[in-house]
Amino acid sequence: MSSEKLKQVHEYEAAHAKTIARQERPAFHLSPMTGWMNDPNGFSYYNGKYHMFYQYNPYETNWGPMHWGHAVSEDMLQWEHLPAALAPDQEYDNAGGCFSGSAEVLSDGRQLLMYTGVAREEQEDGSMVDIQTQCMAVGDGVSYTKYAGNPVLTAADLPEGASRIDFRDPKMWKAEDGTFYCVVGSRPADGSGQILLYESADGFDWKFNQILIQNRNRYGKMWECPDFFELDGKWVLLTSPQDVQADGLSFGSGNIGIAVIGHMDEKGRFVEETVQTIDYGIDFYAAQTTKTPDGRRVMIGWMQNWDTCSVRMEDAKWYGQMSCPRELAIQDGKLIQKPVRELEQCYTKKTEYENVIVDKKLQLDDVCGRTVDLTIELEAENEKKLYHSFTISVAADDQFHSDIVFRPFEKTVEIDRTCCGTRRAALNQKKCHVNTENGKLKLRIVLDRYSAEVFVNDGEQVLTMTYYTELCADQITFETLGSAKMKLVKYELIK
Repeated sequence: MSSEKLKQVHEYEAAHAKTIARQERPAFHLSPMTGWMNDPNGFSYYNGKYHMFYQYNPYETNWGPMHWGHAVSEDMLQWEHLPAALAPDQEYDNAGGCFSGSAEVLSDGRQLLMYTGVAREEQEDGSMVDIQTQCMAVGDGVSYTKYAGNPVLTAADLPEGASRIDFRDPKMWKAEDGTFYCVVGSRPADGSGQILLYESADGFDWKFNQILIQNRNRYGKMWECPDFFELDGKWVLLTSPQDVQADGLSFGSGNIGIAVIGHMDEKGRFVEETVQTIDYGIDFYAAQTTKTPDGRRVMIGWMQNWDTCSVRMEDAKWYGQMSCPRELAIQDGKLIQKPVRELEQCYTKKTEYENVIVDKKLQLDDVCGRTVDLTIELEAENEKKLYHSFTISVAADDQFHSDIVFRPFEKTVEIDRTCCGTRRAALNQKKCHVNTENGKLKLRIVLDRYSAEVFVNDGEQVLTMTYYTELCADQITFETLGSAKMKLVKYELIK
């Protein structure tokens, strides 16, 4: 049964979504029906379609009381907006709203949603504190009803010393034996982060299993938005730490995403082996995965960042977008990411160049556009004389540009949107170390109107940035300090 608040949202969506023209949005990255979007929620495959729910404020292009927006797709690229699935309309979620969560399928075929409810609670001293609990809803892929027994996880289900204030973002999955599990972000007494594991026989009656992993103040503070899954013989924990202090180029500062790769021991405990950054760019957070019908593990993240939300279009009717869906793999103990193969179905015109010598600023015929899949392979023109830098400028005209810069001596790739047209002094540059010898490097750059995702060496590293340069700025240029040889393949994508 739909509440009055949810009915109001649906009426608002119906009136305002039609005012946003398709060409004003990204072409194949999901953006909100209207208003504000942040974390992906409930990314799943259900009844023949991919479902994406998302943190959503339909009424403004800024964060506000959280709803669950909803969209479906057959290929994870072309999305159809559906009416909002959840609104903050209950005592247990009417403060901050319906925070992040996930989706699974019940044995009777219904879709089960699990989310964090945020309620305001008065303390003994009269102050008000927002308390977080875990809640359920059930639906048919379009309409959802909140569980009468909510909340299903409360402070009573926390391990000793864990905070009631930071207890959020359940990621649920169902094991082969039908048991439901979920991981939840938590803050222990040391003020750092930890991930808690819970289990349920039916998806509604949950009990604490164990503390899966503790941060112990190694990578930031609170760990948000966890995901936990098996991949290529390893177990992978994705999470988004807040307030990270930079560690060289391995881990950036602020709000980032990390992947902890390890295994389960004979006692069912997670043993970490390696830790890496998920995306080394500016705009990527709160990653969530699903398994496709053909067995691939696919990840999507919020293609923004809490530190850089001031970079936006003026007077836009929407804000926030999701990343290109990425296929995941483990190679040599590291997480590898590539754009989903479905992107190839969007290819239209192909342009190809071989053995192009770049020793100054260069533009190539038919190499331009804002919806492009561009692969570039670089090497030195002269094996005995390495070039110092190679710069690719996208979304460019005579005034504006956003850059991807490779420095072979440093062995780094940098993204830089300083000159994209923003008037905000936000974080505009990020870089990472890459594997390269003798100036050889492979870059795959996926452009979609307001973003660039740079996949280095077939997904060993990824750097993501958004920019809101006017769409008429569609040049792509190349420039070197020194002399490099380039092979290029460009596909135009759906517009």
